[in-house]
Amino acid sequence: MNRSFDILLASPRGFCAGVERAIETVKLCLEKHDRPVYVLHEIVHNMHVIKELADSGAIFVEHLNDIKKGEVCIFSAHGVSTAVEKYASDLGLRTVDATCPLVGSVHRMVEKYYSLGYDVIIIGHHNHPEVEGTAGRVEGTVHIVADETEAEKIEVSDPARVAYVTQTTLCKNDVQGILSVLKTRFPAILGPRSNICFATQNRQNAVKKLAESSDILLVVGSKNSSNSNRLKEVGRKCGVKTYLIDDKNDIQAEWIKDVRKVGITAGASAPERLVDGVIDWMLQHGGKKVIEMDGIEERIHFKPAVLS
Repeated sequence: MNRSFDILLASPRGFCAGVERAIETVKLCLEKHDRPVYVLHEIVHNMHVIKELADSGAIFVEHLNDIKKGEVCIFSAHGVSTAVEKYASDLGLRTVDATCPLVGSVHRMVEKYYSLGYDVIIIGHHNHPEVEGTAGRVEGTVHIVADETEAEKIEVSDPARVAYVTQTTLCKNDVQGILSVLKTRFPAILGPRSNICFATQNRQNAVKKLAESSDILLVVGSKNSSNSNRLKEVGRKCGVKTYLIDDKNDIQAEWIKDVRKVGITAGASAPERLVDGVIDWMLQHGGKKVIEMDGIEERIHFKPAVLS
């Protein structure tokens, strides 16, 4: 039988302000409109959230053509390209933009740099919806760089006129390596101090602190959640066995064999009720005390989006 162990909770964890805004936007649209409410792609990357909203009446689609003229269409927190916005308008859809305001600020940076004639580089993951939406804010070519190897090979039209932005849900250490290469190749490169959102950074810092006292770490979040995967990577880089789980059903009893402290956190799109479920599972399998770690209190709240 396993000996008892403490349960340590990261702070902050779970929903960020952008995710809360996106979910509130969908719920308000469902309350205000008798007609169907459609959402283009997943509003946030969490299967439990998607199921809950779908059960409440939201209809998730992958293509704008699946929505009839005059219906309500919500753009996800990850943002969309200008081409998607235009196509939705051409189809006669009533759109609601739930793009996270922090992602929106990155969009404006790309538009500004491009308008000034700079080659724009996005440091981020290929095929991620946030990166695709950001790249699509201008009509010309935008370069996407996912690692240092790609940074070494990228070709620009004028090395003296290069600018960059980053995906908001990256790990700071990963960005630093890529940025170091870019700055060496393009000394005049322009860009922000950081595009990594405050909530992403706060959660990564909380995991580092949690790792100092934990034998294993559990990150609650869906497999397609970028910020949740980054939390898993941070934990592992700290030398602690770290597992990404959708909910308590993913936990394997062998993980907690002979442990003294289990650390738990959650990605920015994971509901707190899933963390509660994991805690209950732990308490039933040897957990004796739940300890909330000290951390930054996030007080930022964004108002829900409205029909454009």
